[in-house]
Amino acid sequence: MYRAEFSSKDIEVIERKTLFRRFFALESLTVRHRRYEGGWTEPFERELFCRGQAAGVLLHDPERNEIVMVEQFRIGLIDNVEESPWALELVAGMLDQAEDMETMARREIKEETGLQVQSVTPVCQYYNSPGGSDEKIHLYYAQVDSSQAGGIHGLASENEDIKVVVLSVSEVLAALHDGRINNAMAIIALQWFELNYGNKR
Repeated sequence: MYRAEFSSKDIEVIERKTLFRRFFALESLTVRHRRYEGGWTEPFERELFCRGQAAGVLLHDPERNEIVMVEQFRIGLIDNVEESPWALELVAGMLDQAEDMETMARREIKEETGLQVQSVTPVCQYYNSPGGSDEKIHLYYAQVDSSQAGGIHGLASENEDIKVVVLSVSEVLAALHDGRINNAMAIIALQWFELNYGNKR
């Protein structure tokens, strides 16, 4: 089994300070680490975008052969003039330190779609952009009754304006393949779905 040659023990953090903290945080670190050819690097600086842990859930109705997704405005797409700053996404949210990841996933499903699920199945975990961010994503799969899905949801206190979108599996996979679904969390989950459920469509 492959394992990285080095671990966190092979890094020295010389200085770490917070540059900015609001909804997200930005830190400045001065570090050095061991080199593959031996010895240590010179100290160097990096900025770290601190987002913490988040989860996304792919909602599937196997009886109706449908996927439940959400559409909402995303500030990261503000300059996406060729397409739209509104993204078609999985139900997702950030971890509150007072809850575990699966509890948070079920809470976000309720807040963003009005649906409830009995259980969520882990799909994978990954770091979204480890070159500059600490954000870790946990992906889940859950089965729902899509006939109960629809409407506008979200928390007004967080300025959320979330539309529930119910699509057939074939419509969702077509949107995946032609690039209309353009965010990593949804792409990874739907590729997993196609590998594991594609022959059951």
